[in-house]
Amino acid sequence: MNAVSTVKSAYAAGARGVGRGLRRIGVLGDEPPPREHRRRHWTYSLFCAHDSLAIAQLDVPWWTYGAIDAVEQWLDARAAPVRAFEWGSGASTIWLAKRVDSVDSVEHHRGFGEMMQAELADLASARASHVELTVIEPVPSETPTVGSKKEGMSGLDFTDYVGRIDEVGGSFDLIVIDGRAREACLTAALPHLADGGIVVFDNTHRRRYRDAIDAAGVTSDRYRGLTPTLPYPDETSLITLPVHGGRDQQA
Repeated sequence: MNAVSTVKSAYAAGARGVGRGLRRIGVLGDEPPPREHRRRHWTYSLFCAHDSLAIAQLDVPWWTYGAIDAVEQWLDARAAPVRAFEWGSGASTIWLAKRVDSVDSVEHHRGFGEMMQAELADLASARASHVELTVIEPVPSETPTVGSKKEGMSGLDFTDYVGRIDEVGGSFDLIVIDGRAREACLTAALPHLADGGIVVFDNTHRRRYRDAIDAAGVTSDRYRGLTPTLPYPDETSLITLPVHGGRDQQA
């Protein structure tokens, strides 16, 4: 584990521990404030740091609040059925499964993916919606065809992981890019985006993601600001086709 990951893990463990203590003494309630009270909801969420199941209990995906609001408004206006695909499972998978007709998600990490599969099996049995999470681990390679620039991911080929959308096939109303090899995922996503559909691309404050979006020639609405559980601002972008020019949104 690198130094940054070590610090993040230590922070998350400490925040969750403080949250448990505050609940025991009654300072922190068992239920989060309504999301409409953004600052209060965000403050409550800080004690669920880096815990996808705890974030799911807040009934939010791990995107900026502005992007969550925008996607929810888009879903309310979108004619059913809504079909979603996602690279990178977690709280967003559960959130989407409660709001769309089908979700196909792919996860690169077997341990995390199998935990999420168990959670989603319970959710799917309680609803009529289709929810499927497939674990596709990267393949060790000295010359990866599709690599990831994420630290610790060198020497791994994500070709099959990225290509999962082609295997599932068809068009999707909503596509989420929040896993590994995101630049390649964007390229793979666009041919599968339904008319009027959107791509949710997370953490787009990173330069390499902005470069990939700019190179794709798409409309990108950037939502910067608070994100559940994070003590610092982040950015999530919503991408659409065809291109009519983009704009920035402050969250």
